[in-house]
This record gives sequence, structure tokens and C-alpha cells, in this order.
Amino acid sequence: MHNESSKYAETAERKMPGAKRKSPRKKVNQVLKNVVSLRVSDQEKDLLERLTASTSQNVSDLVREAIGFWLAKRQGQRAAKTFRHTLQTNP
Repeated sequence: MHNESSKYAETAERKMPGAKRKSPRKKVNQVLKNVVSLRVSDQEKDLLERLTASTSQNVSDLVREAIGFWLAKRQGQRAAKTFRHTLQTNP
């Protein structure tokens, strides 16, 4: 019989073969409970896998950072600063 963590590891390995499972991050003030799914091309998935392997970030961290950059470009520095502050206080 498998425990929950081994089930997670098996599922993660099927979704992203070769991806290393990282230890859970500590949540400071807020638990991130909302899930957003998106479709990506094979090339985009490969890029995400390379980025997670070469950085200390998981896909969720990368997407949150990308949102911050997008906000900086589209809505100005004030919105981006607020978003980055949120990320820093709720890692």
C-alpha cells in the first residue's frame, strides 16, 4: 500500500518525467489553495522543465514571477510592486 507522498511522487513523475520532487515550501501567512490549469505546447513544457531544473523555482513560482513581469509592463510599476510585495510576504 502506498502512502500519500509516494502517490504524489508517482503522479509528478508521470506528468514531468525526470523532474525532481522538491520539498514542500513553508507558507508564511497565506495558504495558496487556488489551482489554475493551462495548456502549453511541447516546446513550452520543455522550457518549463529546463527552467525548473536550472533554478530553485517550481512551475508555480515561475508563473507567479511571469505575472509580476507582465503586470510591470502592462499596468505600470505600482501594480507590479504590489504583486511582488505579495509574493515576498507569502512565499
